[in-house]
Amino acid sequence: MATASSVSVDLTTCPICLDLFGSPKSLPCLHAFCLKCLQDHFKSRSPGDKVSCPTCRKEFCIPPDGVGGLQHHFIVQQLVDQERERIRLQERCCNEHSDELVKLYCHDCSENICLMCSAVKHRNHHSGELPEVADNCRLTIVEDDKQIQSAISSVHKQSDQTKQDVTELLHNIEVIKNKVLATGDVVKRSVNSQINNIFMKLQSVMSESATQAESAREEYQIVLASLESIHTYSEELLDKGRPSDITLAASELHDRARELLDNDITAVKYQPFHVTFTPADTTQVNRLNLIGKLTVGTKEQSGMSHLLHSLCHSYYAMLYSYFKWCIHVFLNTFV
Repeated sequence: MATASSVSVDLTTCPICLDLFGSPKSLPCLHAFCLKCLQDHFKSRSPGDKVSCPTCRKEFCIPPDGVGGLQHHFIVQQLVDQERERIRLQERCCNEHSDELVKLYCHDCSENICLMCSAVKHRNHHSGELPEVADNCRLTIVEDDKQIQSAISSVHKQSDQTKQDVTELLHNIEVIKNKVLATGDVVKRSVNSQINNIFMKLQSVMSESATQAESAREEYQIVLASLESIHTYSEELLDKGRPSDITLAASELHDRARELLDNDITAVKYQPFHVTFTPADTTQVNRLNLIGKLTVGTKEQSGMSHLLHSLCHSYYAMLYSYFKWCIHVFLNTFV
């Protein structure tokens, strides 16, 4: 159940700032709010605009002279005045003796005291009459407030200067960004041109290498065909031939075999290009060569001679697979 004190607080407290009403204004829905709270709440709205009550959301129109033209809530104002008087009286009563009013201020304890407290608990303390101490406190508060106002002014000036500095900085950054982008476009065009040139060279190397590999493969096919033909004929002759057939064909078969074997069957070689890439010194931004230098040369591939020497004992499919693998490795390495 709500007590009289809680009801009083609810009726005298603004729903927006949760403090005692200051110049309470009544809306058409009868809800009350501080004038300043309403001014802050509707600061972006103009007279004649339709707005909603902050509590019940019921719409009303802002008066022609602003929210200050709303009806003053006299009942709430009376309750607020009574509440303030009650607070004032409570503040004047001694905490130790509720029926005594405070009349002195104890400097040692920094609290207001009554005469009974002064005679007992604060008997040997330094104290002064409240009006006199209050006057001194007012002077201190006024002096402090002057310094506070000066500090507020300085902060406002510094804040305004900061806003101006930030605006100038953002403008300068935008100008620099545009310059950087313009310069970058020039550099990108140069870099792209160098990349395209290198890629064209690599493409040319790939094309020429593929041509050479295909030519070598065709030569290998011819050699293999001749060797395998003699090999097949020799097997059939030994397997099915009569002695007279063997003696009759032996001399010619031997001469043909020696002719093929005496030829340098390793002369047909696929010699892949030796391709290297030397990156440019990217710290030297003024140099036009931003990508690097491409070097193209030739280099014998180790192991090819051994492969050709054993050609008579290898099948065509194995040799063809090997060269397909060589081309695959080459393309994957440099593309």
